[in-house]
Amino acid sequence: MGAYLTRRFLLMALTLFGMSVLIFVMLRLVPGNVADILVDSAGIVDPDEKARIVHDLGLDRPILDQYLYWIGGLVRGDLGFAFISERPAIEEIAPRIPITAKLAGLALFFSVILGVPLGVISAVRQNTGLDYFLRVVSLSGLSLPSFWLGLLILMASVQWFGMIPIYTSEPRSFIDEILLLSIPAAAVGFRASSLIMRLTRSSMLEVLRQDYIRTARSKGASLTSVNYNHALRNALLPVVTIIGIEAAFLIGGLIVTETVFNIPGVARFLVEAILWRDYPIVQNLVMLIAFVVIMVNFLVDMTYMVLDPRIKYAD
Repeated sequence: MGAYLTRRFLLMALTLFGMSVLIFVMLRLVPGNVADILVDSAGIVDPDEKARIVHDLGLDRPILDQYLYWIGGLVRGDLGFAFISERPAIEEIAPRIPITAKLAGLALFFSVILGVPLGVISAVRQNTGLDYFLRVVSLSGLSLPSFWLGLLILMASVQWFGMIPIYTSEPRSFIDEILLLSIPAAAVGFRASSLIMRLTRSSMLEVLRQDYIRTARSKGASLTSVNYNHALRNALLPVVTIIGIEAAFLIGGLIVTETVFNIPGVARFLVEAILWRDYPIVQNLVMLIAFVVIMVNFLVDMTYMVLDPRIKYAD
């Protein structure tokens, strides 16, 4: 186990290094930079003034020096300064992380709490009216883009309640914030819950046809014991995989949702930073997302051992 963890952490470090190089190079390949945007927006025509801005931002240094300066800052915990606000990048990013984390956590909670139980019910009640209804619901969820569903929710709220459930000011309490975020979280989580529901159903159906399930039934085990103690636990491995993938996907999928519901989170801030070519913000945010994705995959692998003791990671 120790050797496996060592290899895994080395692989994670190598992946983050590769991501850092890719992020840095891709940003520099995009035409234009923040200096061009600042000069154009301010109406500056003096070449010397533009050269001074480029020098102040460090954009005139060799690419390798810029990369080493950024990586060195990450190692020291220094994320640099945002080009646009001229504030430390950590001060711009840190307040937005809890907002996006709560939104993603709520969306994942809705998707799991709806997808897994409904998938089990659909499998247990196979080819019944309830099963057909749940399958139609799941197909609808997979067919509806989350941003379009969010717009429908906003229009319905205006029509029925005369209000728009968007993030207009700082919530007065934690409960108010959760209630406010639950609406966009449900819009995002609906698609994920549909995918989890269908995968849970197919995995459960496969397990329910196994010989040991028939043996448990023949020995008089109750329906609840067969479905949940024997079948569900063995059917959860592929479901855990898709939950991990959806958890990682939610970070990117929240970009449009945060924009639609005016949520000042990380995903929306990333789009604004890309438009302004704010390199320190974009680089650090994408690295943060990459780190979250890698950690989610690591936790999924560890969860496998909990769900199935037969899985061993040899030294």
